[in-house]
Amino acid sequence: MATLGDWIAEGGVVVLSGAGLSTDSGIPDYRGPSGSARRSTPMTYQTFTGDPVARRRYWARSHLGWRTIGEARPNDGHRAVAALQQQGAVGGIITQNVDGLHQAAGANDVVELHGNLARITCLDCGELTPREIHGRRLDEANPTFAGVALAFNADGDAELADESLDGFTVVDCESCGGLLKPDVVYFGETVPPHRVTRSFELVESARTLLVLGSSLTVMSGRRFVLRAAKLGIRVAIVNRGVTRGEPYAGLLIDAPLGIVLPHLVALPAA
Repeated sequence: MATLGDWIAEGGVVVLSGAGLSTDSGIPDYRGPSGSARRSTPMTYQTFTGDPVARRRYWARSHLGWRTIGEARPNDGHRAVAALQQQGAVGGIITQNVDGLHQAAGANDVVELHGNLARITCLDCGELTPREIHGRRLDEANPTFAGVALAFNADGDAELADESLDGFTVVDCESCGGLLKPDVVYFGETVPPHRVTRSFELVESARTLLVLGSSLTVMSGRRFVLRAAKLGIRVAIVNRGVTRGEPYAGLLIDAPLGIVLPHLVALPAA
């Protein structure tokens, strides 16, 4: 812990955060200690755009899941990252999360690698709509929808009984009638190039890459650790459980983020 404190005190820290940072806010992890096996596979872009039935069922699950994601609030870990940024120790933040909690905690210069569930995008005209407005439209189109979530996933997709999914009405873009989807990167989609470019710029300018709450299982996040290691930039990882970044880490701490991060800025842990 003392070594991590020294590295942060030197400044030039860029944060790469994953789902483990948001578990204390009630959002489950994908693979870490709080993660649970999901019955449904994550939605792919190809299925979403090509299968109307799967798309309708997804929207029913996502509409219900948003009630949990949308009500989540920043935890001590998010607030600690924002505080470290305000103190000048942390510069930019790259997040794999789609919950917007870094910004809600007061952080800025956040690259949302995989997008944000709070936005809805039209696949035809590109118009963005706040999730609250889209949610009201779905409520109006489905006045008798009474699905009960069996579980929630980190991507905002709820687990529902099959009988709750049939008959759900999907709404289209009010401007052009096009397909609407959450403004997040699905499996089978590529991360927008400008986000990747900006993320590499942040990493390459860093003295330390601090990975928080990510198992680094997928290349989407691990590539930044690989780039840092290749350039001789220090890598510190704070995560519960196994991480694929261990071979590249100069410092590895297996401990709760809600305890470690507030300690670094002398904030009381919750």
